[in-house]
Order: sequence, then C-alpha cells, then structure tokens
Amino acid sequence: MSSPKSVGAIELSSIGIGYRIEDEMLKAAKVELLVARTICSGKYLIIVGGSVSDVEAAIRVGLQTAGEAIIDHLVVPNVHESVFPALGQSVVLDGPLPGALGVVETFSGVSVVAAADCAAKAARVTLLRIHVAMALGGKGLCLMTGSVADVQAGVRAAAEEARRRGLLVSEVVIARPSRELLEEYL
Repeated sequence: MSSPKSVGAIELSSIGIGYRIEDEMLKAAKVELLVARTICSGKYLIIVGGSVSDVEAAIRVGLQTAGEAIIDHLVVPNVHESVFPALGQSVVLDGPLPGALGVVETFSGVSVVAAADCAAKAARVTLLRIHVAMALGGKGLCLMTGSVADVQAGVRAAAEEARRRGLLVSEVVIARPSRELLEEYL
C-alpha cells in the first residue's frame, strides 16, 4: 500500500472487544493496520491508515460495534507524513544537537496521535517519537525537535489539541537539550 493519506484510531477498554473490532475494521475497508495491541491498564489500541474514505469507513464500523468499550477515537484526514515514522519509532537524529526538545504528554494513546499531527502541521519540527500507551500507564507521549521557536509553536499546537479533547497531562520545551538526554534517540 502506498503512504496512507489518513489515519484513524480507536482506544478500547476491553481487549476481547478490541480483537473483534480490529477484525471487523479490516474486513470493512481497505486499510493498513499500523498498530494493534494491548496497552497499559488493560486497554486495546487500533491504528489504521489509508484513504480518507476507507479510514472513515473502518472507524465507523469499529464505533458501531464497540458500544461502551470506546475510550477515545479519531480520524485525521490528510495526516502529516511525519506522523508515520515517529509512530513507528524509526526517526533518527543526525548531525548537531537540535535547538530544543518538545514533549507533549496526554491521557490517551489516541489523543497523542492527534496532537502530534497538529504539531507537525503548525511548525517546522521533527516528530521524533510518538509513544502510544505502552509502558506509560495508558498515556501518550510525543517528542519533537527543532529550533526553540518551532518547538514552542509545535508544542503549543499539540497541547491545544490535547487540551481541547480534555486529555492534556503536560507540555514541556527544553532549550539546548544535553546530548545525554537525547542519547537514546541519536
């Protein structure tokens, strides 16, 4: 499948229902399964990519079937292309240290995907990592780098989206991060 143009996500309170929903979503539309797994606090997360219409169809089927097991969901049409490598943990920083590191923390894995997309669209930032609820107590975490001004703008946009959804935990900008702090990502 070519690069997805849209991304959709559903976070569920039930693992068993999560498996059933995943199967129904994949049968309902031509989508690429990007993430499907149990996450902290006994939840299940499904993230799919594809055309806007296919992603909308898959999410619609998932929502119709899941009932009260839905914790959070989203569809981002025309998602920023940098979301996918950051979600896949495949971004590598080369060269000199970035001017700043931005961190946005959310109460759900789904909300951090929406926040990261907003950050990438609002500023010239590199989305470094999007952690979706694994080993985070069910939270989401987005790390971004760039100039101080761009990271401030990206963090502000991401935090606004998470706040709008009622799921912002924290927003942090670290100017001139130390090499040791970034070592895991270099």
